Amino acid sequence: MRELRIRVLAGVFVVAGILSWAGARLWNSVGTLPSVPLAAPIVLAVIAVILLSTALSIRARLKAQRERRPEAKGVDPLMAARAVVFGQASALVAALVSGMYGGTGVFLLESLDIPARRDQAISAGFSVLAGIAVIAAAIFLERVCKLPEDDDDNNTGATSAA
Repeated sequence: MRELRIRVLAGVFVVAGILSWAGARLWNSVGTLPSVPLAAPIVLAVIAVILLSTALSIRARLKAQRERRPEAKGVDPLMAARAVVFGQASALVAALVSGMYGGTGVFLLESLDIPARRDQAISAGFSVLAGIAVIAAAIFLERVCKLPEDDDDNNTGATSAA
């Protein structure tokens, strides 16, 4: 399984932000700009908490296994792989959504004197922060589930996620 690349996530964020900013300008010139939903930062924050709690749980289980505690629960490799896939998918979607809200938020910065636009800009800013939290939690989860390099193998740079 391939690791998440920060450059790819940043590229998705920037491209989505630019397209969203341009789309917001176009949409605003035609009519009214669609509002930024208040639930967006909440949903992204919930996903970040789920990813972080999963990573901490797996890390604790792996630590207990390494210390050979008798009450240690094992980590199912398939469950760890599913968690990593969920984290990677969440990070990609969060980069896209954060870019969209970031572009819209940048457009809304032009009209902060209007209270409704100011509230939307604040909501868009919180959505970007929550999206960054999702990405950070997904990367942490991926690092927790990463298998150590095999010393017997001659591939010096080959590491894989669980």
